[in-house]
Amino acid sequence: MKKYVLVFVSVLFATSFASIGLAQGDAAAGQAKSALCATCHGADGNSALAVNPKLAGQNASYLMKQLADYKSGARVNPTMAAMAAGLSDEDIADISAWYASQEPTLQGADPESLELGESLYRGGNSELSVAACSACHSPRGNGNGPAGFPSLGGQHPEYTLIQLKAFRAGERANDDNAMMRSIVERLTDKELEALASYVSGLH
Repeated sequence: MKKYVLVFVSVLFATSFASIGLAQGDAAAGQAKSALCATCHGADGNSALAVNPKLAGQNASYLMKQLADYKSGARVNPTMAAMAAGLSDEDIADISAWYASQEPTLQGADPESLELGESLYRGGNSELSVAACSACHSPRGNGNGPAGFPSLGGQHPEYTLIQLKAFRAGERANDDNAMMRSIVERLTDKELEALASYVSGLH
């Protein structure tokens, strides 16, 4: 039964992200257009501040959706909404292509929470009907570009934890079909912290 649930989840996500499209941006043009982004995210997308996400190596399709969601208000963040307001579809594709082409720096997971984080990420929790995170985000944490699933490997654990808690609290609601919200609402703070730490060490 679990196998069929995971297959359904994968198909559901693939279908919901089909509307994003696979627009091919110009990375060189995106480098110039991302000058202001560098203030918070770093010139190459490797942010120095843990509360600001690393964008380097992130799947372009995911970045495009997030920028579009900030622009439309589907994802709420006043700073990012202001940054995205003046971007055209071409700008969004170019900036996304630039960051996707960059090499992310590596992180290290906290040894104390490694076992719990790995167990949840790779195996989920059948008692709570929580699917393995790796089903959508891949065993190495590099996501699934065509499906629009984000890369999680190497991300600041602090940022990942903020997002997981935002999904759980309903403060972030731009996950299609409420898939992330329906998963993290069943997890404790300790489990979310372990997951955020574990994925930071994936590459």
